[in-house]
Amino acid sequence: MPEKILDMKDLVKTYIMGDEEQVVLKGINLEINRGDFVSVLGPSGSGKTTLMNIIGCLDVPTSGAYHLSGELIRDLPESALSHIRNREIGFIFQQFQLLPRLSAQKNVELPLIYAGVPEKERHERSAAILERVGLGEKMKNRPNQLSGGQQQRVAIARALVTEPTILLADEPTGALDQKTGHQIMDLFHELYLEGKTIIMITHDEDVAKNGSRIVRIIDGNLSEGVYNV
Repeated sequence: MPEKILDMKDLVKTYIMGDEEQVVLKGINLEINRGDFVSVLGPSGSGKTTLMNIIGCLDVPTSGAYHLSGELIRDLPESALSHIRNREIGFIFQQFQLLPRLSAQKNVELPLIYAGVPEKERHERSAAILERVGLGEKMKNRPNQLSGGQQQRVAIARALVTEPTILLADEPTGALDQKTGHQIMDLFHELYLEGKTIIMITHDEDVAKNGSRIVRIIDGNLSEGVYNV
């Protein structure tokens, strides 16, 4: 039986805008099993960024339940949420979010530093994961010495290095040309086949089709969509 690692039930998120209450997420129900590759597809303003922030424990729901690896997220203190973000979630951003003065290897080591991993182990793990994404010869390069695709591979390596429960990717090909974007999606497929759990946020239908499953979000409502396998 598949292992369920993410479970959202009747999840609502509202914001107060002046005198008005804006409901951004409207009773979201979502289950994701270990090893799924789920594309969350929606246009601008659909609520997908808010959903991503809640999945990544950058925000909490107003009501409803969100369990990650069996743990109820809503009532956790910030220190616990920070721990989850560091250990359970591997973030991959559209604009890479690399520190420009650090080498590729040092960028990849950052979450290990925050996790208190000893220096020798940091070097070994960051080197191994950069090899895995095809950048073994670029470890000492800074971001401005790398192409956009190489920078995104560094970002993927940084997300993988803590061996997180979920890889959470926000428009991972949005800053790349089409050819490079396809190469990054090929890498995602390899990671999926290795058993990684991937949640990818996108507005692009063609990019979404790379997932094994697509869920659609429109005006804060989520529909299950289809399986691509």
